[in-house]
Amino acid sequence: MDIPKKEIGRDKVINLINSVIEKVGAAGEISREHIYAELKDLHDIIESTRADINATHAMDISGTHIPIATDELDAVVAATEAATGTIMDSCDAVTEYAENLDSAHKDFLVSEVTKILEACSFQDITGQRITKVVKSLKAIDEKVTLLMDVLKDKIPTSTEPETVEDTRTGDARLLNGPQMPDKAISQADIDKLLEDLF
Repeated sequence: MDIPKKEIGRDKVINLINSVIEKVGAAGEISREHIYAELKDLHDIIESTRADINATHAMDISGTHIPIATDELDAVVAATEAATGTIMDSCDAVTEYAENLDSAHKDFLVSEVTKILEACSFQDITGQRITKVVKSLKAIDEKVTLLMDVLKDKIPTSTEPETVEDTRTGDARLLNGPQMPDKAISQADIDKLLEDLF
């Protein structure tokens, strides 16, 4: 949801507060009505900021979007690590088998397996980078949660998560990517479904 940004700014709030302080300090120069008007302006800015924060559905960011993103990234790291392990095990098997071949074939296979093993170093690098992104997302999540805790009594929040309408059509609507292991249908469930069909 795109929310129009208002240029309220910290400086404007500070200027309003300083204006009130200066005018109160110069006793006799200011009426109660003027002080009230200045405080009302400050109040309006604070209320507007609260409304803007509420409109961003910050609790959805912290409660839904960031945890899903970090879980998906953790799953990418785990799947990449598992695939790399399988590739390396297969390379070991091919290298062991190459010992039974003549020298020319053995040298060729060992050379190609070495290239594959060197290329597998991508997994460690991407894993480190993704882990950094996950840490950053978790830090953002902590900050949003702290902010919402501070403002929870001041901002009306809905207990219902924001529902986002799926505007995709046709096959695109059916494609949701790989499921997380705890949400995926098990092979046993698939086998049972197929047995029931036939």
